[in-house]
Amino acid sequence: MVRPLDVPPLGYAVPVISGRRATRLTLSLALSVLAFSSQPARGQPPVPPVGPQVTLPASIPLFPLQEATLFPHASRPLLIFEPRYRAMIADALKGDRIIGMVRLRPGFEADYEGRPPIDAVGCAGRITEFELLPDGRYTIVLQGVTRFRVLSEDASRAYRLARVEEIADAAAPGDSEALGAARERLEALLSVVGIELGQTSAGDDEVIDTLAQYLDMASERRQQLLEMNGSLRRARALIDLVSAR
Repeated sequence: MVRPLDVPPLGYAVPVISGRRATRLTLSLALSVLAFSSQPARGQPPVPPVGPQVTLPASIPLFPLQEATLFPHASRPLLIFEPRYRAMIADALKGDRIIGMVRLRPGFEADYEGRPPIDAVGCAGRITEFELLPDGRYTIVLQGVTRFRVLSEDASRAYRLARVEEIADAAAPGDSEALGAARERLEALLSVVGIELGQTSAGDDEVIDTLAQYLDMASERRQQLLEMNGSLRRARALIDLVSAR
């Protein structure tokens, strides 16, 4: 079992940015998890930042949750306390620190302790920050690297291990300018519903994927966003989503 840091243990709930309650919530706060990545944990050496040089291994451990929890240009802090996933983190820290986040299909509760069905498309992340707590739990910061598709699974571990293929986001000429315009449009729409994004030095991809990760929406809709090719498509889908509210 896992839950995001600083969030009450509400089952499988994922923190979101939602509604008028978020009037004072800025994007800088939503992006604040990235600050963990730039500081070494107590007693731990710093980890080099994730960059384009990171190559997705052919086989990665899977971390299934009820929600699409991670997007390629976003980061998330997590608290890991279930024994099989503690083992997963320990093994990942000995290697490339890559784990794959995937969504559990509806109805997973009946076989949660086993290997219930998952969506084929997930997002791989690299552990950029971690701390082993005295009781054996881990706190980690996972930074999104790339999307992937599950090809098959290996049942040799207590946790799930899968053979995967990377799904690279393809960009077309002019996408950068279009993404900037879409971000501005999204910022304006969110301001109307009481969500002020504030000042941030984050890039457009990072802003869009962080919003896709945290804005309040149905689990199925978030999975659809994750499966879209690139931040521009996700930005336009978010504009449609916010405009419809």
